[in-house]
Amino acid sequence: MSRMKATKIIVYILLIGAGFSFLYPFYWMIIASVTPESQLGNFNLLPLEISFENYLLMFSKIPIFRSLLNSTIVAVSSTTGVIVFGSMIGYALAKGNFRGKNLLFFIIVFTMTLPFQITLIPNYVLMVKFRWVDTFAALIIPSLNSAFAIIMFRQVFKGIPDDLIDAARVDGCGELRIIFQVLWPNIIPTIVTVGIITFMNSWNEVLWPLIVIRDENLMTMPQLVTLFAVGGRADAQLGVKLASAVLLAMPIIIAYSIFQKHFIRSMASSGLKG
Repeated sequence: MSRMKATKIIVYILLIGAGFSFLYPFYWMIIASVTPESQLGNFNLLPLEISFENYLLMFSKIPIFRSLLNSTIVAVSSTTGVIVFGSMIGYALAKGNFRGKNLLFFIIVFTMTLPFQITLIPNYVLMVKFRWVDTFAALIIPSLNSAFAIIMFRQVFKGIPDDLIDAARVDGCGELRIIFQVLWPNIIPTIVTVGIITFMNSWNEVLWPLIVIRDENLMTMPQLVTLFAVGGRADAQLGVKLASAVLLAMPIIIAYSIFQKHFIRSMASSGLKG
């Protein structure tokens, strides 16, 4: 066996081991969620018995489907808004010609270094003054300002030739038509990447919803599952907690599985140039 083949085999073994170590916790969580509570401490790779009692108990204790709808509304609205407004601001910073453009970009980059906890209280005060507490507006509108999305769109727009934009202007296109009808079809991987990351961040957010949402009918799924797991409703039953965690993780897994090709392509090609 040549040295190159031996190296490849070792690399593949290490990759398989790393993949297994990453996937096993998810596998264990799914299998444990369909295992009776009394058998959770006994099974290894395969359960001795499959039961959906944990899911039925969870459905009876909390309005999980209502929270699923709430999370979907919030995450989809936030993702759509971030893509639309992020692409508009990124286009202005990449192709616009106005004083203070670079300073504005550096300020946007600087905001990424600030911990969320620093702006937590000022944001909450604004929500109270706007009377947005216990409304979806408190969850959606503050999330529309995404520095990550702006930077991603700025960088990808800087790589698009000005001749394409000038040709669109000659044809009578306004700036908004240029962004949404001319440039968007050329940056699909970046749109998908921003969309997936924004959707994941919005879907998994717990701290901010816990602060601004108190009405159970408006709670997002992560918020309700967190309160369910630590608030006593689960009655210290691990299987029921795992069932709620599986439902919480499933939309993210499905979304990434569908769009992973675009996501990887964009992350591989989105170097921060200029």
